[in-house]
Amino acid sequence: MKFRPIIAAICTAFAISMAGAASAHDGEAQTVTKNFEAAIPNIPGKSLVALEVDYAPGAASPSHTHAESAFIYAYVISGAIESKVNDGETRIYRAGESWSEAPGAIHSISRNASKTEPAKLLAVFVLDTNDKALTTPINRDRQP
Repeated sequence: MKFRPIIAAICTAFAISMAGAASAHDGEAQTVTKNFEAAIPNIPGKSLVALEVDYAPGAASPSHTHAESAFIYAYVISGAIESKVNDGETRIYRAGESWSEAPGAIHSISRNASKTEPAKLLAVFVLDTNDKALTTPINRDRQP
């Protein structure tokens, strides 16, 4: 599978940015906006969803997993994001850098690396069309 057409589709989706409802997580100082959602016509049963995540200075997401079928590509638009997926190293990604998450991954750290500047990332999901819950917080008492 070639990624160039997928990246082009992601960039196009982001450029046209269909405005979606924004939701803030209580006390987390992050805002998630759905920018794009569509079925992938040449892959029956699969959809592409693009979310923009805005982190206030010092803000973080709780530890979480994503839909079981979701492959995720994350791209830092501005600022710096500190991230840890599964047993990988904790790393700071700066504007222009990216990472991916395999289906079933545990995202234990996802936060703005700066206490003074905002940060923004684009998260693109390729997942089963029937999956509705994109992100599920992990109860810290049940974390591996």
